[in-house]
Amino acid sequence: MEKAETPLQQVHATIAKVCKIARRKADDVTLIAVSKTHAADAIVPLLEQGQRHFGENRVQEAQGKWPALRERYPDMTLHLIGQLQSNKAEDAVQLFDCIHSLDRPSLVTALAKAFDKVGRKVPCFVQVDVGEEPQKGGCPVAELPALLDQVRAAEIPLAGLMCIPPFEIEPAPFFAFLDKLARDHGLDGRSMGMSGDYETAIMLGATHIRVGTALFGERG
Repeated sequence: MEKAETPLQQVHATIAKVCKIARRKADDVTLIAVSKTHAADAIVPLLEQGQRHFGENRVQEAQGKWPALRERYPDMTLHLIGQLQSNKAEDAVQLFDCIHSLDRPSLVTALAKAFDKVGRKVPCFVQVDVGEEPQKGGCPVAELPALLDQVRAAEIPLAGLMCIPPFEIEPAPFFAFLDKLARDHGLDGRSMGMSGDYETAIMLGATHIRVGTALFGERG
């Protein structure tokens, strides 16, 4: 069996292999290339290979590099995967096509106002604090039903749930927990899994995986 030529091909081959084992369609898993801290010249090769979904952690960093790239590749989709401050909601809505870090009532209010002002609605994943790690952001599990009610009442497009499991702990139970929460609340999307654990995440229902190191290499 020939080795895939590029990291992107290798990741796609792994996604296909895992989906076959899980009896899922590879097309049901969206690969988000996490381009945070990487300059445009490192991103363009992936765009040239056909990658169209990218993830950034910070609004300000994304503002500095993506408008020009979007002019060249207008069919790409930009995901905000880092924590979002309420005062940056309007900037985020103008730039991003999907937000993965909606995690509190104040941000629901800020996003709803931004949607009205900017004139576009952006699908949002509600981030859940599955590992009880407040420093990472995420809605506490006990508060999730109320937050989902607020999101729906504000008519924010609800894409699903997102989580970041604790580091250096087996992630499978946390992915399974998010999958159960999504099913319990009638949600299709599950944004979970990164370079080191996306295979496990796919086995446990991930619909969106956020992969950086496996595509760009280790950050210096």
